[in-house]
Amino acid sequence: MAGRAQPSGGPGPGLLPLLLLLLSAAAVIRTGDGQNLVTEDVTVVEGDVATISCRVKNSDDSVIQLLNPNRQTIYFRDFRPLKDSRFQLVNFSNSELRVSLTNVSISDEGRYFCQLYTDPPQEIYTTITVLVPPRNLVIDIQKEVAVEGEEIELNCTAMASRPATTIRWFKGNKELTGKSEVEQWLDMYTVTSQLVLKVGREDDGVPVICLVDHPAVKDLQTQRYLEVMYTTATTEPAVHGFTHLPNSAEELDFGDLSGTPVSLNASTEALPTMHLSNASLAFRPDSRAGEEGVIRSVDHAVVGGVVAVVVFAMLCLLIILGRYFARHKGTYFTHEAKGADDAADADTAIINAEGGQNNSEEKKEYFI
Repeated sequence: MAGRAQPSGGPGPGLLPLLLLLLSAAAVIRTGDGQNLVTEDVTVVEGDVATISCRVKNSDDSVIQLLNPNRQTIYFRDFRPLKDSRFQLVNFSNSELRVSLTNVSISDEGRYFCQLYTDPPQEIYTTITVLVPPRNLVIDIQKEVAVEGEEIELNCTAMASRPATTIRWFKGNKELTGKSEVEQWLDMYTVTSQLVLKVGREDDGVPVICLVDHPAVKDLQTQRYLEVMYTTATTEPAVHGFTHLPNSAEELDFGDLSGTPVSLNASTEALPTMHLSNASLAFRPDSRAGEEGVIRSVDHAVVGGVVAVVVFAMLCLLIILGRYFARHKGTYFTHEAKGADDAADADTAIINAEGGQNNSEEKKEYFI
């Protein structure tokens, strides 16, 4: 028995899965296809607040929802299924769903999806980009103190930024050109810029500035002041055409003082000559003579001070001795003349004195 023929115009069994796949793909309308959803990309500095907005051009009261990069629902209308308190509802209406994300970190970076439940559903995505400013900015200098005319090396390092920084150099108000190297570690960048600078005496005390250009920070800079050693040429005052005075009489050959040129020894042959008159040879006093005069005046002052101290000490000693002798001056009484006050004459006084009586008794003589 012959089978019935399939009606023409219907899809065969092999075409049905392909048709379902095409229908599902057509259910999502992307940006630029005349859809009704509008949003913008967001750039935010790490730690700040990012705001995501899903807007509807012509609202028909359809449901709006917001999804994270893992396609988890953050907000469905004004309800938050996702348990992340950093997401907060800013505004909800039939034409807009606006959500804020606080304390943004690098892990929050990616695509966020706005969906509008229409027939067919519409979807659009916004991208959050997180900027990380440099963690530290440091200038290293090859030599703390440089010598005039030599080249020194300076390095400025901006660490752990995203994206990589651009480093600019300035010496005073003049911009200089350095050489930069970029190192990447995971999603972070470290930039080191090297500057080679030849210094002169005019650079002493001048600041060298390292300035960073980065979208996450403004006017970030650091500086170091140059210290340059240089010698200063000093000339002694000229005396009658000499650039320096002779150190001894032997260095000066007076020759004929009647007006002939006076020549110096070999060490000063390159110096100009002058004519000396017979009237006088006047030289300005050397600075060493002035120093010796100052030393002599100091010595005289010291000697005078010592003499004054000695005289004062002697005067004090004389005053002390005078007071001592004045206190011990007076009349002294002895027992030798005891009983002599009542005697009529000197002989009786001597006899009546205690000592005299003893002596008379001791010196008695008996004659037979």
